Amino acid sequence: MLGRWRTGVKSPLAGARPFRHTYHAMATQVPARLPVPISAPFPRFLVARQRFPDEAIGDVAAAVAGELQRVGAQDLFAPGQRIAVTAGSRGIHRIAEVTRAMVDWLRGRGAQPFVVPAMGSHGGASAQGQLEVLASYGITEAAMGCPVHSSMEAVEVGATPSGYKVYCDRYAFESDGIVLVNRVKPHTILVGELGSGLLKMLAIGLGKQAGADSIHQRGLQENFLLAARLALGRVPVRLGLALVENSFDHLARLEAVLPGQIEEADRRLLELARAYLPTIPFDPLDVLIVLQMGKNISGAGMDPNVIGMHRRLGGPPTREIGRIAALDLTPESHGNAIGVGMADLITARLQGKIDFYATAVNAVTSGFLGGVKLPLALRTDREAIALALKPYDPARVRAVVVRDTAHLDTLWLSEPLAHEARQTPNVVVEGGPFELAFDGEGGLSAGP
Repeated sequence: MLGRWRTGVKSPLAGARPFRHTYHAMATQVPARLPVPISAPFPRFLVARQRFPDEAIGDVAAAVAGELQRVGAQDLFAPGQRIAVTAGSRGIHRIAEVTRAMVDWLRGRGAQPFVVPAMGSHGGASAQGQLEVLASYGITEAAMGCPVHSSMEAVEVGATPSGYKVYCDRYAFESDGIVLVNRVKPHTILVGELGSGLLKMLAIGLGKQAGADSIHQRGLQENFLLAARLALGRVPVRLGLALVENSFDHLARLEAVLPGQIEEADRRLLELARAYLPTIPFDPLDVLIVLQMGKNISGAGMDPNVIGMHRRLGGPPTREIGRIAALDLTPESHGNAIGVGMADLITARLQGKIDFYATAVNAVTSGFLGGVKLPLALRTDREAIALALKPYDPARVRAVVVRDTAHLDTLWLSEPLAHEARQTPNVVVEGGPFELAFDGEGGLSAGP
């Protein structure tokens, strides 16, 4: 019945010669001296804490086992069946523990589980690159106690009425069953009742580069749900394991979901995830200093839900931030700096860490070409911060320093924001004002 959909499709970038080394050399070349001195008086800052609830799961293995028993998962799998367990490219809290617990539970019932990367084009759209991404999260064959089958080969499983083709990882498609494991949270493109979740893992993550490219070119918002529903009917999904993190990015909810309940669960859990989503409680801002950006922080490097969705999608400003300076790229990004174009300023350190091949693949696949436009790169943190602050009066500037756009429990606020912060619910200002401290090379010595 499915024979006409079983044509293997490899990534159009498979076998392409990476050009990262040429571009990396260019990336480190920043002006030794700019035509005007980069200096500005810095305001003093204060530490502020946001109060968030921090209920979190303690025993992950027990939580997984309890959920699987609740939905009667023992009746869904038989001894000897080859079961694919998905693993994505986001920095999900305790994801290695969750994946291992799922694998152990399947092995305990005589099944033969294996892990498949389900991350679209990430990892440079290569099988080895995707293995490296998973390994950075602790998901390896040794750690999981089962094989990890990585390939960019995808199977076409059908097409929507508009002609959009839907794909699935060949290993997963040819298995006896698939367990979707993913976090539910607001997305950087999708708006409305659905965001990242089990459906996105199925429609895009498992589609590899071919599927991700196809849906982004056709229009993610318009085709996402149709594609997910089609895949759900033609791909051997047995179960979903939906995860929700709290405001501290700690695993707070874990829910096993039967295939027929996945769409409802994604909608319901997205409401919970939105309630947890931390934000910066001051608008407008003159300057936002982001110590690090990266793919493990947000699919767009910096979360547009925090810095303003207009920086990702265009249109009228959704929040007002005069200048954003991003100082570094996380190691977990593996050089993928998609979203760097949403910043106004970066440092030479960040620019030198960019793998332009991996970043280009992500941009071409997602259509987010504005996300790879390089801002002006300054030699040091001090210079980047100074230029961000330059137009503003230090006695009035509304500036915030954050670790990244996912961890917002601790903020550094410029003195002019302190009074407003003390009047803001669930924000506590601690201690007195201090000067930003830099090391001998102009690097920020500490941060939130």
